[in-house]
Amino acid sequence: MLVKIKCPKCSSEGTISLLEADYQGPYRCWKCRELFVIILENNELTSCEPLSDEGLQKMQEIEALKKKFKRD
Repeated sequence: MLVKIKCPKCSSEGTISLLEADYQGPYRCWKCRELFVIILENNELTSCEPLSDEGLQKMQEIEALKKKFKRD
């Protein structure tokens, strides 16, 4: 399903394609290339906070560690 997101910086409207109705993670505006952490609940945007490139890298490292140590 496609969810529309309005960029808080440049006000352009973008979309994100998701399998689940809930999502928490990074989103980059297609127009201004600004990076955000978004939270979607029931396909509704509930939070949108700015994120630096360093913050994104840390998030990706944490997710990689979670996958590495995940128990089956």
